Amino acid sequence: MIRISSQQIFSGGINRLQDINSNLVNTQQQLSTGKKVNKPSDDPVAAARILKLDQELQRSETYGRNANLADNRLKQEESTLASAVDIIQRVRELTVQAGNGSLSANDRQSISAELKERLGQLANIANTRDASGEYIFSGFQGSTPAFAKNDEGKWVYQGDEGQRVLEIDDGVTVPISDHGKGIFVDVPAAVSVVATDDGTGTGNQANGFVSGLELIAPKNLSNEFAAATPSRPNDFTISVGVGGAITITAVDAENNPTAEDSAGNTLDLTPNPAPTVGEEFEVAGIRLTINDAQDGDRFTLGISDKQSVFGTIENLISGLETIDKSTPKSSAEYDALIAETLVNLDNAQESIILKQTELGGRLNAVESTTAFLEDSALYTKEIRSQLQDVDYAEAISNLSFQSFVLQAAQQSFAQVSQLSLFDRL
Repeated sequence: MIRISSQQIFSGGINRLQDINSNLVNTQQQLSTGKKVNKPSDDPVAAARILKLDQELQRSETYGRNANLADNRLKQEESTLASAVDIIQRVRELTVQAGNGSLSANDRQSISAELKERLGQLANIANTRDASGEYIFSGFQGSTPAFAKNDEGKWVYQGDEGQRVLEIDDGVTVPISDHGKGIFVDVPAAVSVVATDDGTGTGNQANGFVSGLELIAPKNLSNEFAAATPSRPNDFTISVGVGGAITITAVDAENNPTAEDSAGNTLDLTPNPAPTVGEEFEVAGIRLTINDAQDGDRFTLGISDKQSVFGTIENLISGLETIDKSTPKSSAEYDALIAETLVNLDNAQESIILKQTELGGRLNAVESTTAFLEDSALYTKEIRSQLQDVDYAEAISNLSFQSFVLQAAQQSFAQVSQLSLFDRL
């Protein structure tokens, strides 16, 4: 027979009551917090998994905020570029209107006045700021206005060519900015011609002028570029010789003749037979006529130039205010200005529209990534809920049962505790 002392009875009863009461307190805590794992000791394995799931949710939330920021920045840029396209379209309409030969000098002045207003509006758009006050088209120089007037009163780019990117998921980045130089400055220019010198070495401008300049076969011009190896043509030089004979050669950026092949043969573009002054001719898909030129006159035909949309509008304003169209030369110069401006504005619009298309692709990428992050976060929350969240029906049932057990244990202990011999004395 095993002897059980009163001390054992009291110690066992108290320990049992403490265990039951501890379980009851844990169940009450689960009901009050809504979580069945409130400390690692409740379920070490579940606690470790919940910690990893919490970290995953924090990662998704961080990337979600980045994606939202990227979406806002890209939509702001897209809206800004749409406004720029509208302004350039209005400038184009004014340019077409300016090309009307029946306009008076006052009419051209009126058009010039509106063009100045439109130019200022375009500059304001190019200097748009984001919510944090940074200029969105300045590259990495966010605190510097993208465009400002220089000492000559011309709008010039002040930022750099940096492009900011933002990570919106593991290994997924998206550009959230574009520098203004690539959008508004480095735009392909129309084929243009400049009278360089008269061949005397005195720096005098050529006597003649060019009329009817038009790019009629862009593919032919591209073929000439492809043929010029190892160096590509930067410009064409048109020279007038004895008897008005015209020769055309291709030169690079340093005005050196370009080589057509590895043997070093100069790329000579002179048609056969050679054209003469006053005769319309075509070279590399470009049609033009040299007028009133003398022996030694030289002209530079720009075929790979870049233009700033601001400079294009400024040149148009200057031409409207200074060219009087009183002579055939000035009239041809005015017509060439209008034609070049229209092509340059079309190129500027196309450049911006291409950028808008690119922005649309980025927005689609942000949207799909955001949807993935949301789905991933929802799935993670469901798993965490299964591990962490309390089942209220089960917890309430456990609480009722544990309360009943505690009451029974207390009553039992009260009865057993009265079996001591001291109670019989």
